[in-house]
Amino acid sequence: MTGLSVLLLRACLALLAMPIYVLAFLGLWQPFCRKVFFPFILEKISAVHEKKAKKLKQELFRNLADFRSPSGELKLLEIGTGCGMNFQFYPSGCKVTCTDINPNFQQSLSRSMAKNQHVHYERFLVAPGEDLQQVPSASVDVVVCTLVLCSVHNVNGTLKEALRVLRPGGAFYFLEHVADSPSSWKYFWQQVCYPTWKLIFDGCCLTREIWKNLEQASFSELKLQHVSISLPWTPIQPHIMGYAVK
Repeated sequence: MTGLSVLLLRACLALLAMPIYVLAFLGLWQPFCRKVFFPFILEKISAVHEKKAKKLKQELFRNLADFRSPSGELKLLEIGTGCGMNFQFYPSGCKVTCTDINPNFQQSLSRSMAKNQHVHYERFLVAPGEDLQQVPSASVDVVVCTLVLCSVHNVNGTLKEALRVLRPGGAFYFLEHVADSPSSWKYFWQQVCYPTWKLIFDGCCLTREIWKNLEQASFSELKLQHVSISLPWTPIQPHIMGYAVK
């Protein structure tokens, strides 16, 4: 009965979003989404998420400086930089390499860089998380990935690349929305929203159990906690946060 309810409600949601489904069928939605809609809506959503998650991020990133290299430098690579909402939490003098599969965030990213001049920006690479071949192996102290593993094509491949570019003893920091408990109403609504949400928000998957991928990755140490971020009327309230050491 639950499965049937999910299918019926998915159909209702698809009817409401029918113009987007038609554009997708015609091959017009993804180019428009990548170039115009997603950069615009992500900046708005990120601002709301940032207000709700600021204390959690302060807690998450408070020990970033502990992973400086023996030379005293902190080289950081961010996967899926987007609008640059994490820059404010990085230590002064930190050298940042930004990566994103979508090159259309320049305006919002430039604004964030201008607001956070305590950070040294080394370069921006257009690259998916699963393929960071432009970054040498064992070349960074920290990799940061927030609200990105929900939409990469291959979570395990992205974690494998993060491990490759990290130096021994370096750390992978994460904050990601995840699937709720399968017995919860929130998970039910995540299932209902899944296809339409994924279409509208450029591949974002609501029901990934990303903590399992992290537990199975080849990190020597993993500090992970499940948290809830108050985002009423959205299916992205359950999150995981923490860091893993290579």
